[in-house]
Amino acid sequence: MEQKLFTKDFTLVVIGQIISLFGNATIRFALPLYLLNLTGSSALYGTVMAFAFIPTILLSPIGGIVADRINKRNIMVILDFFTAAVILTFSLLMNGVSLIPLLTVTLMFLYGIAGAYQPSVQASIPALVSHENFMAANSIINAISSFASLTGPVFGGILYSAYGLRPILWVCMVCFTLSAIMEIFIKIPFQKQTSKGGIWKTAGTDFAESIRFIRKEKPVIGKTLLVICGINLFLSSMIIVALPYLVTEVLHLEASQTNRLYGIAEGILAAGGLAGGISSGIFANKLGIQKSGNLIISCAICVFPMGAALLLFSSGILNYIILTICCFFILAFSTIFTIQMLSFIQTETPKNLIGKVISVILTVSMCAQPLGNAFYGVLFEICKGREYIVVLFSGLVSLIIAIHAKRILGKLSSL
Repeated sequence: MEQKLFTKDFTLVVIGQIISLFGNATIRFALPLYLLNLTGSSALYGTVMAFAFIPTILLSPIGGIVADRINKRNIMVILDFFTAAVILTFSLLMNGVSLIPLLTVTLMFLYGIAGAYQPSVQASIPALVSHENFMAANSIINAISSFASLTGPVFGGILYSAYGLRPILWVCMVCFTLSAIMEIFIKIPFQKQTSKGGIWKTAGTDFAESIRFIRKEKPVIGKTLLVICGINLFLSSMIIVALPYLVTEVLHLEASQTNRLYGIAEGILAAGGLAGGISSGIFANKLGIQKSGNLIISCAICVFPMGAALLLFSSGILNYIILTICCFFILAFSTIFTIQMLSFIQTETPKNLIGKVISVILTVSMCAQPLGNAFYGVLFEICKGREYIVVLFSGLVSLIIAIHAKRILGKLSSL
């Protein structure tokens, strides 16, 4: 008998994610924008964002190890309460200390918490839904993330333009607190694993076991991870730095509208992710992992109209429209690819390793992000007035990597 997808506990996870991810998207939109408005420097913005990603890389493996050894519900509750405390601390200190170091440390905390949090969410899916519902469950969680990323920046842009940063901080604190309270009532099946030695020895053993699984038992996943690192370095990082910098500093849009338009652009970006998540759910049984390389090639191709528009057109609003449309499709294709990979990994990985393996994959795939953010921040500064060079460079290198990825991912058909 086929199990239903929306059990009570999975429904509570979904509701908690809606609230938590909305707050996360809003605060992670508002704080970097606040920094960019204060300084106007893409190099400083890229550097701060690079530092912000470092804790994500460091804490994601720890989050995976903890997710397999501690009740995942407790991890979600504690981290949501802790996030609310971080935002409260920032709101109390923002007028009394040097703002740039405070912003940097706060963003590092927020990104680090997210890195430790997500393995617990992803690892809870196999415990809450049946095998045949993995793709649908992943699509729902990803769609929630994309919807939050859509509504959060739009809401944040409107609120920020009208009232400034402080009301956003209070709204986000309420979101994380409500999410934590909601998650208290989730029941996730949990079987305690035995530990051999102290905490550091256990962590080292768990991490080594995950690496061995990826390298020895599923080596094609390891090769794919290297490709994803390249895409994160040359494509994802470019979009992260380019979108706010181009919209607020380069396209010469109406000054009173730039923050709102950036919020809308982030919303359109997230709408692409939402479209990809919904498409994955609808066509769950028709999407073959071996053809997913075509999705990465499509992402790379979408970069070229952005660079061509910056080169050929002087109209700020026309460039804005082309930029947002291309980013929509990049996120749609990349989201489908992400869901395919997550479902494949959850299917192929033993339950006692899922949290650790997912955290290793997230960590390795994100390793290039800080370097890429800093790299593109400096590159846009060097190419000031000729930003199309940076965008076209990103597209060309990403396309070369994507073609190579297609050959590697084709091997998954035999697994």
